[in-house]
Amino acid sequence: MIRSGTIIMIREKISQGKTDYAIGKELNISKNTVKKYRDSPVSQHALKGSKRPSKLDPFKPEIGMLLNRGIYNCQVIFEHIKEQGYTGKITILKDYVKQFRPAKIAPAARRYESLPGQQAQMDWGICSYIDENRITHKVPAFAMIMGSSRAKYIEFTKRCDIYSLMRCMVNAFEYFGGVPKVVLTDRMKTVLIGMEAGNPLWNKRFEEFAADIGFIPKVCRPRRPQTKGKVERLVEYVKDNFLPGRQFKDIDDLNHQALEWCTRVDSKPHGTTGDIPLKALSEEPLLNLPAKEILYKYRWEARKVTIDGFISYDGIRYGVPWQFSRKEVRVRVLQDNLEIYDGEVLITSHKLEYTSGKIKWLKGQYQGLTEKNGYAIYPPYARQINICAVETRPLHIYDAVMGVIQNA
Repeated sequence: MIRSGTIIMIREKISQGKTDYAIGKELNISKNTVKKYRDSPVSQHALKGSKRPSKLDPFKPEIGMLLNRGIYNCQVIFEHIKEQGYTGKITILKDYVKQFRPAKIAPAARRYESLPGQQAQMDWGICSYIDENRITHKVPAFAMIMGSSRAKYIEFTKRCDIYSLMRCMVNAFEYFGGVPKVVLTDRMKTVLIGMEAGNPLWNKRFEEFAADIGFIPKVCRPRRPQTKGKVERLVEYVKDNFLPGRQFKDIDDLNHQALEWCTRVDSKPHGTTGDIPLKALSEEPLLNLPAKEILYKYRWEARKVTIDGFISYDGIRYGVPWQFSRKEVRVRVLQDNLEIYDGEVLITSHKLEYTSGKIKWLKGQYQGLTEKNGYAIYPPYARQINICAVETRPLHIYDAVMGVIQNA
């Protein structure tokens, strides 16, 4: 008797159209053996189709009743049938229930499409990259997508604070060329501090920002991320499509590549709408951008100068003239430079550094500090004066007095 492996090879070569003689010579068997398996139908294995009895069989009607009641928790079912005499393990119960379990026990969601210019959705996503030393770093990615046109904006930052959020939103609105009527977000602390009687309590800075820019903020329902499903999918798209295999020098370079990527993917028809997002965006009736001085207001951040003359920005310490120690200054990023202002006056400017923990010294940072004992201005002192000052008179007065005395 030949082995099952040889039988499989015979049938494979028969299917290739080879003759019995050629197959027999190739496999070193008789051509009559090949003919036997050519003429005989494929027989079913003796054990195939047979069904072994299971300890679960007597309890399947009871299990079916529990499943009809929406009970799919195998531990609950296991305890229930165990009380009725089931002696098997929970493993075969799980295998049996698996075929009846719904894909996901969750309410269905209505698909929501907003009108052109009506809504944008925004969110943060935490992405990862590996540096040249094979060390893994986390980097936040701000994402905003227009609900109707599906036009996208991506920006990577060092922080997820309120300053970064407002700056990214301003950049997104300028990229889109206008402001949507509504911006939908989740319940991040930089946006929402709580609820009171069903009404949102907005973060004061964000509330002022929304009023200045002109959009209405809205938050999605708790534990319902599908409410802003467009931006949720965009974040995953960035992680799965934009980042893998990408090389960049620093975050500024990564952001340039992100904008190029947004332009490229938005120049193709969208898989859902069938429209080209950038073309559809140009037809959206967005609100006009506010005045530039309002937009620039939200590109600034306040920083306190330390006693040794530094401000901290994105984890890097930048030098400031010692005369501004302990003062609050304003900073902004402009064309890859960090500008530091005292009110409206530019104090100094540094080339942006992207490696956290570094110190950027300023040339002449401590010039004159020793001579003035560390005081930018002298403190107010009391002054001593000579209380017993002698009155001075012209000499002719004394001559007159001497003449009177001599005449007397």
